[in-house]
Amino acid sequence: MQIKSPTSRVRTAFGAVAAFGVLALAACSSESPTPAESSGAPEPATSDSAMTEPMEMTDITVGVIPILDVAPLYLGVQEGFFEDEGLNVTLELAEGGAAIVPGVVSGQFQFGFSNVTSLILATANDLGLQSVAAGVSTTGDVENDFGGVLVKADSGITGYADLAGKKVAVNTLNNINASTVSKAVKDAGGDPSTIEFVELAFPDIVPAVLSGDVDAGQVVEPFLTAGLGQELTNLGSNFALTDPNLMVAEYFTSTAYAGESPEVVAAFAAAMQESLTYANENPDAVRAVLGTYTSMDEATMAAVILPKWNSEIDANTVDLLAELAVGDGYLDEIPDVSVLK
Repeated sequence: MQIKSPTSRVRTAFGAVAAFGVLALAACSSESPTPAESSGAPEPATSDSAMTEPMEMTDITVGVIPILDVAPLYLGVQEGFFEDEGLNVTLELAEGGAAIVPGVVSGQFQFGFSNVTSLILATANDLGLQSVAAGVSTTGDVENDFGGVLVKADSGITGYADLAGKKVAVNTLNNINASTVSKAVKDAGGDPSTIEFVELAFPDIVPAVLSGDVDAGQVVEPFLTAGLGQELTNLGSNFALTDPNLMVAEYFTSTAYAGESPEVVAAFAAAMQESLTYANENPDAVRAVLGTYTSMDEATMAAVILPKWNSEIDANTVDLLAELAVGDGYLDEIPDVSVLK
C-alpha cells in the first residue's frame, strides 16, 4: 500500500481495475450447417456475466492524518470495500485537520477526516462542508480510552480540577481536545479560563511533559501508550468525561462536490459504513493494518487502546460540541450545524 506524504505530489491510486473476459464466438460461414442441420445439440446460451462491461471506477483523494483513528479507512481499501463501490482511493497524508479542511474546500481532496469541533468552526465560517460518515468515537470508559491527559507522577496534579492555572499541551488550539479538557476541568470544579493551552504536535507532547515545559498534555494513541510507558500518569479520558458517546471526528466533503457528484458521495458513505463496522468487529485486523501506515512497532500495536468506530453519525455530539464552542469563546453563537449530522 502506497501513501502520499504531505510533500509528495505523485498520485498513486489504491484498488485494481477488475479484469474481464471477452467471449469469442466463431463466425459461421455460408457453408456451415444450420442449427437444424447440425447434430441436434442445443445452441450454447450467451452468458450475461460474460458480456457485462467492467465497473467504471472513479478516482478520489482523501485527506487523512496518519493516526490510529483512520484505521477503518485503510482497512476498507485493503478489503476492497471501496473498489466494490467503484472507487479508486488515494490517501494523502496531512499534518492535521487544519490542513485537510482547506484541501477539501479547494478541491485538492474530495473527502477528508477532521475532528467535529473544527468542522463546526468551518461551518460557522461558511466554508461549505458537509459530513459523509462517522469517524471515530470514545469507548465511553474514562480509564480505558484512546485519548487522555498525561502528567508527571510527582506533579501534584491528581485530577482535572488541578489543571486550572496550568500549561496544557494540545495538538491544535481551539479544537475538540482543548474544548473537552476545558469541560472536564469545569465539571471537576476547576476554572478552565485560567488554563494556558500550548499548541504542540502530538509526537512532541510527551517529551514536553517529561521535560516540564508544560504541566500536562492531551494525547491520543499511540502517544498515550508511549507516555504511560515513560511513567506518566493519565488523568482519564477527556472524551469520555465530556460524553460517553462522544463522536470525536467525521469524514466530510464539500457541499460543492456533493452537489456535483452525489453518486460518488453516496458510494463513499456506503464503503465507509462497511469499513467502520468491519473495524469494530475485527480488532486484530485493525492492529495489523496500523503497521502499513504508521511507524508503530509490534509491541505498541498490540498495546494501544482501540476506540469505537460507530457506523452512524451521532447528532447529539454535534450539538454538544457546538454549545461548548460558544462557551469556550470559539464562536459567538451556535451556527446551523445540520449539515454535520
